[in-house]
Amino acid sequence: MPSVGIVIGDGKREYPGNLTPYVTVTCIVAAMGGLIFGYDIGISGGVTTMESFQKEFFPSVYEQQKKDHVSNQYCRFDSVPLTLFTSSLYLAAVCSCVVASYVTRKFGRKISMLLGGVLFCAGALLNGFATAVWMLIVGRLLLGFGIGFTNQSVPLYLSEMAPYKYRGALNIGFQLSITIGILVANVLNFFFSKIRGGWGWRLSLGGAVVPALIITVGSLILPDTPNSMIERGKFKQAETKLRKIRGVDDVEAEMNDLIAASEASKLVENPWRNLLQRKYRPHLTMAILIPSFQQLTGINVIMFYAPVLFQTIGFGNDAALMSAVVTGLVNLGATVVSIYGVDKWGRRLLFLEGGLQMLISQVAVAVAIGAKFGVDGNPGDLPKWYAIVVVLFICIYVSAFAWSWGPLGWLVPSEIFPLEIRSAAQSITVSMNMIFTFIIAQVFLMLLCHLKFGLFIFFAFFVLVMSIFVYLFLPETRGVPIEEMSKVWRSHWYWSRFIDA
Repeated sequence: MPSVGIVIGDGKREYPGNLTPYVTVTCIVAAMGGLIFGYDIGISGGVTTMESFQKEFFPSVYEQQKKDHVSNQYCRFDSVPLTLFTSSLYLAAVCSCVVASYVTRKFGRKISMLLGGVLFCAGALLNGFATAVWMLIVGRLLLGFGIGFTNQSVPLYLSEMAPYKYRGALNIGFQLSITIGILVANVLNFFFSKIRGGWGWRLSLGGAVVPALIITVGSLILPDTPNSMIERGKFKQAETKLRKIRGVDDVEAEMNDLIAASEASKLVENPWRNLLQRKYRPHLTMAILIPSFQQLTGINVIMFYAPVLFQTIGFGNDAALMSAVVTGLVNLGATVVSIYGVDKWGRRLLFLEGGLQMLISQVAVAVAIGAKFGVDGNPGDLPKWYAIVVVLFICIYVSAFAWSWGPLGWLVPSEIFPLEIRSAAQSITVSMNMIFTFIIAQVFLMLLCHLKFGLFIFFAFFVLVMSIFVYLFLPETRGVPIEEMSKVWRSHWYWSRFIDA
């Protein structure tokens, strides 16, 4: 007899299916795409504190550090070329998003992952063998192109492959890989900085080849998603694949809904222009604001420049790198908490709790740094207890981000877009993330120099704004099949006015 989805009490459709070993392994392999993003975030700040790296490529920064024993600590690393080295990657990622959107829609998610891995691999090799600043910058641009492709395709792939009941946990595998990449990079920086001869930075930068090869090889063995197959007219293969990943034969209801969504998407000639239609107002708003807010938490200030920041507040080079390792471990542990809780407690609860915790800890860090450094940046002798307090509050902040805005900033946008605008909307999500990452990476050291401890108040203000936004405007999406997500917007107090009945 024909299969139908089960409609439960609140009007949401349920599809039969299980969390099969096949789909679990597939999602784990795909989530490895986050390694390249995380590795780069973690490696950049550590490399820029290595004296051998500074002497070779940024001698002005090195000289400033050596003579800067009594001057303003807030401004020790304020260098335009140094910040351009870090942030150029994210500008390239923005540029690659439009191409990545077309490739993801036209050729499938796994081809986009493959291209991302290959480009990242090329950039890592160029950076590892760099002998001039231009080689570093070109290498960073290639890394950025790679990240643009993988960040476009991996969250979509995970959301489409996962059974809707477990979509949150499996999708957060991407963020978990990012945190693992950050942690591994911090540990490697710590050990490579001790290599005699001063060439450890080459291993740090060139080591990005390893995560690049993981996602490159992984993309070759991964299956395509049923959604992507249907989008390209491969209905039989899609149905066979859907049965395999759901672990049941009764997939007719879900298959019919996927086909209906695909047929609707084909009526859309220009998904970019379509995004401007009134009925997609909530989707466009979330695609712009969620990734922007994610970066305005200030997290990449901590993750990019953790060693630089810890050196600025009085830690030695080794202690700074080790403190970055500690924050990386906290980041990893808290992400595991999010995997456990996202499908139990819901997205909104994690967003709001994380926002409150980040707000409190950022104000505490601002007070702690302001009390010792003041506005002139001369702290005098820093007692051990002070360093412990600063690291403790930074860890509290990192843990809050890692179980809220970190994973959910990627999960929620990837699960709310209908198929007809999915690739284009995801491109906007990635682009906004990278634009704000670029801006913050480029101006952070300058802001630290001018705003001093007030920088943390600056980010705390945005945490307050984004928490209010989530409370008022973000509906709960836990347990809702992707193709049924329109019902969530229709029942929302504000967004319902934009959605046709």
